[in-house]
Amino acid sequence: MSDAGSDEPLGRLVFSVEEGASVGARIDVVLAEVSSESRAQVKRWIDAGRVSVGGDPVRASYRLALGDRVEALPIEPVAMDLIAEAIPLAVLFEDPHLVVIDKPAGLVVHPGPGHPRGTLVNALLHHCGDLAGIGGILRPGIVHRLDRGTSGVLVVAKDDATHQSLARQFAEHSIGRVYRAWVRGLPRAAQGRSERPIGRHPRDRKRMSVETSAGRASITNWRVLRRFRQNGVSELEIEPETGRTHQIRVHLSAAGLPIVGDVVYGRAKGRDAALGRPALHAAELAFDHPATGERVGFEAPLPEELCGWVAELGPSEEGA
Repeated sequence: MSDAGSDEPLGRLVFSVEEGASVGARIDVVLAEVSSESRAQVKRWIDAGRVSVGGDPVRASYRLALGDRVEALPIEPVAMDLIAEAIPLAVLFEDPHLVVIDKPAGLVVHPGPGHPRGTLVNALLHHCGDLAGIGGILRPGIVHRLDRGTSGVLVVAKDDATHQSLARQFAEHSIGRVYRAWVRGLPRAAQGRSERPIGRHPRDRKRMSVETSAGRASITNWRVLRRFRQNGVSELEIEPETGRTHQIRVHLSAAGLPIVGDVVYGRAKGRDAALGRPALHAAELAFDHPATGERVGFEAPLPEELCGWVAELGPSEEGA
């Protein structure tokens, strides 16, 4: 499949069916993989007439054909009371249209099961005031995500026009993103590229995987910055071309380079688990400013807990 939709953009799902496992598969099965929702939830979208192929509504049993263009408009979740909370935010930039945040590890981006409060959205409501309706009931202003354990730069929209522009840039993969990660392993190559599609794990629905029959096209580029041979750790600079759920973590794990501290995809234990978070940081973000058209870029410094951990890795050598 190819798609038009982290750090994934939120909202409408659009994708075309290309050669692969999706041809001949039921649309409800594929949409569940693509959206990371349950088949029951996807069926509700279909029953409500919010899923179409080539502009025509379809049934859940419809089997996809080569070249089909699928469009889904997810039903918004039932609203819950969103409470503004005075949670400290590290603001890298702010103007009337958007705010760029340096998200700490441990902060959930938006409310959901198990996290009704204490999220970035709750903090934004206190910081920005009225964000109602911008990007969804539970996700006001949110254009893309970072995993709970990932730190770094994240942009939030303050108005609908800004949200739509940023969402379009994420969908078109024109957003520039650079991550830094520390992985277990000492790759011989100075750089690499992972292109394996990513979808729901066939047996564990809470995880993503490259072992899937209905994965979405995913591309991750990486290069070695430093090797810490004494500890068997490498520091990578990563530039994802797409933004699938858990993409970097899944691709690196599948390449035999699991991120240090990742208990889901890296099976972290001992000293790695003691880090308390995956050693993954969203270092840079660049995009065309929705109001001015100017290309702007922002950087988030490495957080103290990662700086301290890296300092204990000992001597290193350059990656090239």
